[in-house]
Amino acid sequence: MPNYLKEFMRLESAGGILLLFAAVAALLVANSPLHGHYDALLDTVVAIQVGELAVNKPLLLWVNDGLMAVFFFLIGLEIKREVLEGELSSPEQIILPGMGALGGMLVPAGIYVLINRGDAVAMEGWAIPVATDIAFALGLLVAFGRRVPTSLKVFLLTLAIFDDLAAIIIIAIFYSGDLSLLALLVAGGALVAAVVMNWRGVTKIPAYAMIGVVLWVAVLKSGVHATLAGVLLAFCIPMRDARGGSPLQQLEHELHAPVAFAILPIFAFANAGLSFSGMGLDDLMHPVAGGIIAGLVLGKPLGIMAFVGLAIALGWATIPKGLNWKMLWGVSCACGIGFTMSLFIAGLAFAHGGSEYFIGDRLGILAGSVLSALLAYTLLAVSLPRGDAEGK
Repeated sequence: MPNYLKEFMRLESAGGILLLFAAVAALLVANSPLHGHYDALLDTVVAIQVGELAVNKPLLLWVNDGLMAVFFFLIGLEIKREVLEGELSSPEQIILPGMGALGGMLVPAGIYVLINRGDAVAMEGWAIPVATDIAFALGLLVAFGRRVPTSLKVFLLTLAIFDDLAAIIIIAIFYSGDLSLLALLVAGGALVAAVVMNWRGVTKIPAYAMIGVVLWVAVLKSGVHATLAGVLLAFCIPMRDARGGSPLQQLEHELHAPVAFAILPIFAFANAGLSFSGMGLDDLMHPVAGGIIAGLVLGKPLGIMAFVGLAIALGWATIPKGLNWKMLWGVSCACGIGFTMSLFIAGLAFAHGGSEYFIGDRLGILAGSVLSALLAYTLLAVSLPRGDAEGK
């Protein structure tokens, strides 16, 4: 396994553990006497102003629009590296996980739509169960240690990259607000500047960071979700410099720890604080919660396995060496852990006029992710080899 992939796996799996602690801490605080302070903290308004230009948002939105832009920037770096030199650079390597990712998006979304048809507001959340939380999924897989074949890790990682790319496209198309032409023009100018810098061989990261700040503010003001600025800027970072080094990989390496150990846990703590006070079985049976749970627990593995099976049946791909159908079922269930990206999309889906669905969406995401994790762990425990998979 390449060193950069080993490093990615190590950081993502450890970050998944911290992410779990942050989510549990948020639930404990939200259901304790401290819940008022928790809500007040997230509602605290933070403002930055330069002349007439002001960014004035509650702390929660600074986390979701600001810190998460760095997370999406890292995703963009990973996608670019994989496309140019990694697991997505060869068509033979991407067909099986690519088909799995396609099924893992279409079927959960279809299940959610089927359950919530007729409710226009609830239908806004159709994309919530299509996402996979790579930190949690990898954390669960790595818990089995050397029993896990490298090919299974690569399959999960590649599938998750496709998931992330699809989530980015979904957010750009379906979850952007009223557009500002002036802000879009400024954002376009900043993006063109970054592209020209790449074309001219500029490799100094601080130069791209300055452009990135302008791009983020412009995208934020444009009505397109601000996190997309991170992805666009990432695609402009040079893969190689004149000496053969990789500014992109160096930046990716430097960002992994802050994202895994700070940004994602902060996001989880800010968004997972669901109060169970006054909650009953009716809330769990709400169509929004039910659609998310069914999409994550049933739709994800069924969609992935159906499309993987179709690709194999048509002769487009074969099962990687060392894997079997039981292992693929286990990993497909792990992809139903939607936590981070599902919470993020839910916040966008019901940000306007859907506040009554906030309990249902978070409850569905938490329940669906936990059930998927338990199912995945059970299947992997009985399907993975008992000895050292790498030694076979």
